[in-house]
Amino acid sequence: MDTIRHLYRIGHGPSSSHTMAPRRAAEMFKARYPDAEHYTVVLYGSLAATGKGHLTDKAIYEVLGKKKTEIIWKPDYVPAFHPNGMEFSAWDGQKQLINKWMVYSVGGGALSEGPQDSEVGLFYPHRNMAEIMAHLQRTGKSFWEYVEDCEGKGIWDYLREVQKTMYAAIDRGINREGVIPGGLGISRKAPIYFRRGRLMNPTMASVGRLTSYALAVSEENATGGLVVTAPTCGSSGVVPAIIRYLQENLNHSDETILKALATAGLFGNVVKHNGSISGAEVGCQGEVGVAAAMAAAAAAQLYSCSVRQIEYAAEMALEHDLGLTCDPVHGLVQVPCIERNAFAAGTAIYVAEYVSFTDGSHLVSFDQVVEVMMQTGVDMPSLYRETSEGGLAKFFKTPKKNSSE
Repeated sequence: MDTIRHLYRIGHGPSSSHTMAPRRAAEMFKARYPDAEHYTVVLYGSLAATGKGHLTDKAIYEVLGKKKTEIIWKPDYVPAFHPNGMEFSAWDGQKQLINKWMVYSVGGGALSEGPQDSEVGLFYPHRNMAEIMAHLQRTGKSFWEYVEDCEGKGIWDYLREVQKTMYAAIDRGINREGVIPGGLGISRKAPIYFRRGRLMNPTMASVGRLTSYALAVSEENATGGLVVTAPTCGSSGVVPAIIRYLQENLNHSDETILKALATAGLFGNVVKHNGSISGAEVGCQGEVGVAAAMAAAAAAQLYSCSVRQIEYAAEMALEHDLGLTCDPVHGLVQVPCIERNAFAAGTAIYVAEYVSFTDGSHLVSFDQVVEVMMQTGVDMPSLYRETSEGGLAKFFKTPKKNSSE
């Protein structure tokens, strides 16, 4: 498996697959052919279907230059390897082709040139959670210790930057008001939830605080703010909300929070390696569903649960998000994405509390639910895999005025 540094990518929203990855691809292509007179970029499948709402064109233009670049949208052609395909071409002054490059955005900001090539490095010797659990049982180590063994002690400096970026997004989000750009008329709600929660009884105050944290990051992402993919931009509000909320509630140190982030990253990495975190490939179960699993694992660890209970929490969170569709209205990472992050944070907390009452025994393993999630994604019609052709996206063709969502 690859490093969790590639799962926790720091960058600007609103989409890791549709904004961050195309921008990175454009930067790589420009570095290869900086003297090209003209560029063409063909966007296929989901990238073409929802690219404008995800600011894919803006990200590419900012790198290659709008006057020098032509973008061609082909939503009806879905490449066999992955729905998020891009073909870059460089041309000289005589309109002769210099070279072309086919690349795919495979989720979470990662790029791949095909089945035999990706950005995956070998950092972890074990292939799945079952092998990892067996190793932990033999050694007596915890998930975070396993991450440190595989990644090296330098991982803590990186995770410290991840935590800092996550918390900064929360702080910005709970203090910013106004309408989120995109035409849906969706207002930021994080400040309202945060302020109202402080006026309520302790139970409702906790609900308001957790919700406001998830909304804050998601709203920052929707406006192109700096966030951390966990595992994607569209699901970037779940893990930050959980770790900030529990650090405040349980008085955890930053070092303890970093260990929880390491554990969460490990579970997300297992899904990324054996399944998918791409909404265009498996629907939102691979984004918010995986984020809920990561956050549940982190929460269970912060509740001092055992290794087995932590695995149970992650499994349960993902299991009960199976079949979750990706049908963003107008191709924007707003409806249902923003509220969905808040609900997933609530799910993660409940799951962690649920497993703390158990001995960790359960029927379905984490690896099995990852396999089922992947098969469910394959079986899911493309209408519900980030094409904006079905579900909410199809129903709400015209935005409603003064929408409360």
